[in-house]
Amino acid sequence: MSKLWGGRFSGETDPHFESFNSSFRFDRRLLDADLIGSTAQTRALERAGVIDAKESSAIIAGLEQLRDLARDPSYTTRAEYSETEDVHSFIEARLVEIAGPVAYKIHTGRSRNDQVATATRIFLRDEIDRIDELFKGLESALLDKAEQHASDPIPGYTHLQKAQPVIFGHYLLAYFEMFERDRDRFREARKRTNVCPLGSGAVAGTAFQIDREWLAGELGFEGVTHNSLDAVSDRDYIIDFMHGAAQAMMHLSRMAEDLIIYSSQEFGFIKLSDAIATGSSLMPQKKNPDSLELIRGKSARVLGHLTGTLALVKGLPLAYNKDLQEDKEALFDTIDTLSASLRVMTTVLGNIELNVERARRAAATDFTGATDLADYLVRQGVQFRQAHELVGRIVMYAIEQTKQLEELSLEEFRKFSEKISQDVYTSLTLDSVLASKDRTGGTSPARVTEELKRARSIINLQQDENYIAGSTEQ
Repeated sequence: MSKLWGGRFSGETDPHFESFNSSFRFDRRLLDADLIGSTAQTRALERAGVIDAKESSAIIAGLEQLRDLARDPSYTTRAEYSETEDVHSFIEARLVEIAGPVAYKIHTGRSRNDQVATATRIFLRDEIDRIDELFKGLESALLDKAEQHASDPIPGYTHLQKAQPVIFGHYLLAYFEMFERDRDRFREARKRTNVCPLGSGAVAGTAFQIDREWLAGELGFEGVTHNSLDAVSDRDYIIDFMHGAAQAMMHLSRMAEDLIIYSSQEFGFIKLSDAIATGSSLMPQKKNPDSLELIRGKSARVLGHLTGTLALVKGLPLAYNKDLQEDKEALFDTIDTLSASLRVMTTVLGNIELNVERARRAAATDFTGATDLADYLVRQGVQFRQAHELVGRIVMYAIEQTKQLEELSLEEFRKFSEKISQDVYTSLTLDSVLASKDRTGGTSPARVTEELKRARSIINLQQDENYIAGSTEQ
């Protein structure tokens, strides 16, 4: 009984196909989750009267012993297990060795189809929880850096052209908003993941009196699936996770791109410490932002996994098809890539330094106060469209004179509008420009300070909720 399906076959499997068919080299990652599902399955079989208490105890003891053995990472990679078909056949074979023939009863009323779906859901919900902790770490590092620079200006850009000055802390808080949306997407994905398919059998359900609702509760699921065909072939929850991961990697990539640009000599706003940079094998003066470039590059990898998994599922007839074996490597690599990228970006944030003076000079030049000059004219009674036109002409004049706006004399200003008075200069100072953006969501130092408090409260509240939930479960 080396194979879970060998009775129908009399010939030997072609060795090339056997290797092609095997998934144990990667799906052994599901071993712990599968053992959890198998333990609950054993108890459900006892409750249904399929096995007695003595048999149940023997099987569960064997599963616990197998779990202890598997805590050694080298256990599942032994040479003698290299030809194992998958993690499910590995567990059954080892369980028979440990507990004896009674272990064969564990598969009663269960297919590998609902078994793998259950194990994958258990595994993924735990990974989502771990990833959420990584997001918290990243957000905390982000807020630490934002608090250091809650009043330091940098240029704000549109079209990668200087637009208006913003506070560096405000810039960082923009990414906090993105990462909070990412976390919310993962929370929603977790809800859809946390549904129990066990008891759906291969395709039609089970004929044994297994209490599926009890099974769901035993395994920490919020409910059960309601259609056996869908339960064994559904991979929407994996696609939901991959979509969230792709969005998160896209946000990390955007941040990486910003910091790469800001750390270049042309911008010079950001200095990277040695901890997150590398050098050139040829050019001794180079300090390359490889940590950030790798995050940017790896985002493409995760986007590819999402696209590939969508393409994998799009043409499959109901219900289970072996094509679905291909979801595992993509899922595992998505988890690993996102997790590593979150850790590295957290490290990056602790190893960058803002060149405050250079950033401030850049924020105050190249007519970044032009919009505020237009706003000044509006407050003097000029219609905005006319004010916009006037300021455009003033900027053209200033360029011709090689002056900044605040360097123009009052006489020069009044060539364009008699509405301009001496108080215009107060409106054009960098600090005044920043302080004026004091509505909710604006970049004034006062608003940045408020938003930092709000962001901290979000993280602290979530930590309190997790602590309470964890205490309740214990």
